Amino acid sequence: MSTVGQPERATQDRVIALFRDELGYRYLGDWTDRVGNSNIDEGLVSAWLNKSGYTPARIAVALHKLWTEAGNHNRTLYGNNQAVYKLLRYSVPVKIEAGKVTETVHLIDWKRPEQNDFAIAEEVTLKGNYERRPDAVIYVNGIAIGTLELKNSRVSIGDSIRQSLSNQRPEFNAWFYSTVQFVFAGNDSEGLKYDTTETPEKYFPKWTEDEADDNRFKLDKYLLKICDKRRLIELRHDFVLFDGGASRSGLRRPSGMCS
Repeated sequence: MSTVGQPERATQDRVIALFRDELGYRYLGDWTDRVGNSNIDEGLVSAWLNKSGYTPARIAVALHKLWTEAGNHNRTLYGNNQAVYKLLRYSVPVKIEAGKVTETVHLIDWKRPEQNDFAIAEEVTLKGNYERRPDAVIYVNGIAIGTLELKNSRVSIGDSIRQSLSNQRPEFNAWFYSTVQFVFAGNDSEGLKYDTTETPEKYFPKWTEDEADDNRFKLDKYLLKICDKRRLIELRHDFVLFDGGASRSGLRRPSGMCS
């Protein structure tokens, strides 16, 4: 299937439709002109936690702790990302009143992936010293966990990776990536590359799976695999690693699924 010369906009439209119609994500819209775009959308987070049975008081405390860890100015992006991951992975300890038992608020339902709210927004304008706009952002329960940069088939995936890496620099929008664990870059001719926040370009592997299947674009095929709701929750829960130092996080490679 040839896509040489297809405009980037056409690729993006097709990918958004794939997330909405085939993967079953909610489409949040084009957020180019939306005010207050953030990696933690309080309205979406609160709505999901309320639906999960948490009281407004517990939701308020959990959100405060999430914001505090995500935006700690005394840590690096790596440190904030790791702190947020711990809250997502192990839940948020919540104490409403002194003398009361500490409870837990789970920001992600790890055991029942289908109970989470998977959503995607496109053209998400990020305000900062310099304005940037990721092609698409994946939200789970109102928390940004992935970004996607797309190029047409004439432009290398490497350009998408470098664009994402520049977005993560302090002078641009590093704050947004404190919750982001998946950085995706792709086009129709090369397929899909991925890794985590602050990973150097040379470490981004290509996702490869079911190579004999050439019935559709590589990009679409691999996004359907890696962004399947159960697969994405499994990857975030079981395959995200921090190196124990202060350099970078990474993804442990699922056997036979990447190169």
